[in-house]
Amino acid sequence: MTAVPFRAEHVGSFLRPDSLLDAVRAHRAGRLDADGLRAAQDEAIRGIVAFQDGLGLPAVTDGEFRRRSWSAGVIDALDGFALREEGVLGFRSGSGSVGTAASPYAARRLERARPIVADDYRFLASLAPKGLPKVTIASPPVLHYFLGPRAFEAPAYADRNAYFADLVGIYRDEIADLAAAGCRYVQLDETALPCNCDMAAREGVAARGEDPDELTDAYVGLINAAIAERPAGMLVGLHMCRGNFKGAWMAEGGYEPIAERVFAGLDVDVLQLEYDTPRAGDFAPLRFLPPDKTAVLGLISTKTPVLEDAESVKRRIDEAARHAPLERLALGPQCGFSSAGGGAQPIDSDATRRKLELVLRIAGEVWGAA
Repeated sequence: MTAVPFRAEHVGSFLRPDSLLDAVRAHRAGRLDADGLRAAQDEAIRGIVAFQDGLGLPAVTDGEFRRRSWSAGVIDALDGFALREEGVLGFRSGSGSVGTAASPYAARRLERARPIVADDYRFLASLAPKGLPKVTIASPPVLHYFLGPRAFEAPAYADRNAYFADLVGIYRDEIADLAAAGCRYVQLDETALPCNCDMAAREGVAARGEDPDELTDAYVGLINAAIAERPAGMLVGLHMCRGNFKGAWMAEGGYEPIAERVFAGLDVDVLQLEYDTPRAGDFAPLRFLPPDKTAVLGLISTKTPVLEDAESVKRRIDEAARHAPLERLALGPQCGFSSAGGGAQPIDSDATRRKLELVLRIAGEVWGAA
């Protein structure tokens, strides 16, 4: 394990500027070639890196500006995936159901057609950001949980073990490429494990013939195997999210069903935990946080432009510190600012700035430094 060098963190995705959205639309319509699109992405990334450095964020990403959405980096880099319009959970909002996201499945044996984020990292690092360059990748359990036994076709994989073995190999190859490029911080974005805290989802998992607790154990093993060959000095974080699509969400329920297995069992350095609404439950599961991990409390919401009250956030940090030592805690937003990619988002660029400034200010006041 590697010591986490900061108290203020963010998840990584940012609002795409209009210039980038226009370039993407032009590329899809055939009016802009691949080189033109990449030039637009490069310019947008330079801008978002300057934004993060201007704020003084300890970790810096490329905003996920080269991908369609948070999980598309993996799906688009691997040959063999197709989509099913189904899943164990759908998106919900205050007004009820808003539909089910398509879920990837292995229609054929998976192959890494190109690096997932290693090339993206090289460009990010070439900009020499002041903060630690970080890459974000969908976690391997995301590629199984929502479809379960339908996450792969029998001609491609005889069973789950064979499917997981290929995923492990793919992620190990990616981490090796990242290490060779000098990457020191990899964040896995995980929706499967926190969604496996939802009672309705757990019932759905059981109905399709699986044991939700056995899945938790299997996913911990899958993640650990995927990162087992990372070099000393490479931070690995796991961001846990109950779904975030333009303010809509998928799951509810505290971490208690998975906390002991996941918090203690995962070989990661950072756990980024969604805690912005009561749907995430209380802080009691933090009692399972081991001394070699940092938990980033996602107390700042990216689902609303309303700015949180600083004193209320500090009181919640104090509450969390009753269950885990304050020195093992940090602060951040519960999710990225644009995990769904383009289109209308619940937060604009001004609100993004104010939220991150709040994270940095509170981190400085609580821990003495961001």
